Amino acid sequence: MYYSEFKGLKLPRLGFGTMRLPLNEDKTINVQAVEDMTDYAMENGVNYFDTAYPYHGGMSEIAISRALARYPRDSYYLADKYPGHQIAETYDPEKIFEDQLRKCNTEYFDFYLLHNVYEKSVNVYTDPKWGIIPYFLEQRRKGRIKHLGFSSHASPEALRAFLAVYGKDMEFCQIQLNYVDWNLQNAAEKYNILKQAGIPVWVMEPLRGGRLAGLSAEEMKPLSDVCKWRSPVEWAFHWLMSLSDVKVILSGMSDLHQMVDNVRIFSADTAEMSETEQEALMLFSKSIINGVPCTGCGYCAEECPNNMEIPYVIRLYNDIKFTSPEKAMNAGMLLKALPESSALERCVACGVCMHVCPQKIEIPRIIAELKNDISPKLPDWEKICKERAEAARRLAEGDGK
Repeated sequence: MYYSEFKGLKLPRLGFGTMRLPLNEDKTINVQAVEDMTDYAMENGVNYFDTAYPYHGGMSEIAISRALARYPRDSYYLADKYPGHQIAETYDPEKIFEDQLRKCNTEYFDFYLLHNVYEKSVNVYTDPKWGIIPYFLEQRRKGRIKHLGFSSHASPEALRAFLAVYGKDMEFCQIQLNYVDWNLQNAAEKYNILKQAGIPVWVMEPLRGGRLAGLSAEEMKPLSDVCKWRSPVEWAFHWLMSLSDVKVILSGMSDLHQMVDNVRIFSADTAEMSETEQEALMLFSKSIINGVPCTGCGYCAEECPNNMEIPYVIRLYNDIKFTSPEKAMNAGMLLKALPESSALERCVACGVCMHVCPQKIEIPRIIAELKNDISPKLPDWEKICKERAEAARRLAEGDGK
């Protein structure tokens, strides 16, 4: 097993993400399967477990904690998150935190995160009225949180703004990072922002919800011509392991087979990628995106009479097209969180942007498609958040069983 050093701790580079646990036919969590996966993980050096208040309607925390209860508390690392990103009328960090400790049957969390600090949630986290960050800083001081960080799907600009105020208090950051999102979601810029701030990176969505694990042999041919033995999953993980500031790579494994395969990959002596292989992967990542060839030059935004941030909008369009509108929750969330200066309604289809675009992208058509065809198909982020929060609240007010 490959390991990372973090503040004197020896962390496995592979972590068990519990957002996609194995399910029974009635959609409840398959407890036996979770225990089998946990046992295999612990036997093979994977002792970092990541959960969150809303995962599986609040049941993820209970399921993984019961699986871990058979092991000494100091033999594993447990990470949980505060759901300040969810839309609510009020926020009570103390109540949620105490519920989480009870559900997880623990006196402390090794790692604790502000869940999804992004454009629409940053005001919740930083509002003195709720006292969220001061509360968790105090819990860290008391030892009930060993290490405090945050996860984020924010734009680079929003990430910089948050770090400018609270970067000194954050010990690590979890971002969506994989070889496709290195460019598609500006993950490269986010990674470098965090690196410059001295904040280690935890990775979520290394396989983009399984999208990068399911590439066909035909799709993989450009990479197979460079290296015949790597599977799609190995390409994704080996590339992430080449990034020096990545400490933990969280894989949302859903069955024992995935656990076994991931452990194999993170235990083999073949993780190193050559410069030629990395270059091939970057070219490949751009070729499989079913979108428009925007280079982000910004000429369109400079000439837009309504000052729309068009490259950012097009990046979200490409993200949605690559993922499919029905599954593009994160991109849809960011689309709905667009600042007023980039709102789709600002486009009057004058066509100036298209005429100055070096790639001759039909930008007015793209924006019209986003407004009229794609937006209605996107998952309702706020509705999903409210449903998850309500399920977790009902569970917390019960007996936790």
